[in-house]
Amino acid sequence: MVFPQLSRGYDRAITVFSPDGRLLQVEYALAATKRAALALGVKSKEGVVLLAVKKYVSPLAEPPTKIHQIDKHIGAIPAGLVGDGLMLIDRSRQEAQYNKLIYGEPITVKNLAKRIAMFKQQYTQYAGLRPFGVMMIFGGVDDQPELYITHPGGAFYSYEAYAAGMNSDKVNDYLRDGYKPDMSLEDALVLAISAAAKGQEEPINENTVEVAVIDTKTKEFRLLTKEEIQRIMSKLPKEEKPS
Repeated sequence: MVFPQLSRGYDRAITVFSPDGRLLQVEYALAATKRAALALGVKSKEGVVLLAVKKYVSPLAEPPTKIHQIDKHIGAIPAGLVGDGLMLIDRSRQEAQYNKLIYGEPITVKNLAKRIAMFKQQYTQYAGLRPFGVMMIFGGVDDQPELYITHPGGAFYSYEAYAAGMNSDKVNDYLRDGYKPDMSLEDALVLAISAAAKGQEEPINENTVEVAVIDTKTKEFRLLTKEEIQRIMSKLPKEEKPS
């Protein structure tokens, strides 16, 4: 005899596995990231591009900053619940500072992603906690450009290009088709903005997206100005240009 009330109880605590080996609260956290505004990263031989679409909640409110500087050579975008993302940004900056104090050198993008992934994983194994509803996109330049993604369940992956948030499946398909390993930073910027345009119902413009780059020459995080974003948009295929 099957008791329906018991079969639905596997999502009531993060520490309970379902019969098929799933942590349902982690899957719910992943679903929360799909509701966030689009964010993406693209890696090129000359650097890394980070792009985030601004989400306007009111005509009277200024949308919060989406792309954050973690260290001189690293930027990050939290895609998901805003409060969870801000906490992980703060944690990321602490990890970068600890690394400098303890080892006397900047943290690498991979080690930062690993530490944040481990921090997120702790929230999947203790009663009374819940997973972070955030996918973190880390981009930066160590010896070479790096792009890493951390999962709500505590996993982390290296990518050449990746999008998270609303319509991210469609955007990731576009990135897979358009990505080239030997592309320049300028080409990566065009691909990133073109991919973002594909994922939005309304046309994007220099006021609705944030873009940051970390290039291999300076190894420094830098937000693009509206004029620079406008210039990149002028290079999009005609059918993809904002109207």
